[in-house]
Amino acid sequence: MNRDERILQSETRIFKAVFPNTTNHYDTLFGGTAMQLMDEVAFITATRYSRQRMVTVSSDRIDFKKPIAAGTIIELVGRVTYLGNTSLKVRVDIFTEQMYSPEREKAVSGEFTFVAIDAEKRSVPILV
Repeated sequence: MNRDERILQSETRIFKAVFPNTTNHYDTLFGGTAMQLMDEVAFITATRYSRQRMVTVSSDRIDFKKPIAAGTIIELVGRVTYLGNTSLKVRVDIFTEQMYSPEREKAVSGEFTFVAIDAEKRSVPILV
């Protein structure tokens, strides 16, 4: 399988409902909760691409474009955007959907960098 096919196959999509226990006093999703979900999706995407131990080493510019209200459905989409020797980057976008209408829009986006590690936690090349 070539690199482009692996990128397509590793794309990860997760849906969640935004419930009150994940919202702040404005009745919108906590930013930290959004970032946690994004890091999880990015980790899954990186691992599905490499099939190696991966660790997050940085998050690059997370843009909160729209608030995410309680009672909406969110879709998190992760996709590999860069491949290095021992690292890769995953872009994660969060889209919101209204539960009872077809409205959909991008609310948050960000990029996460991961490094492949061995059992001793040293960086190793990403297998191609």
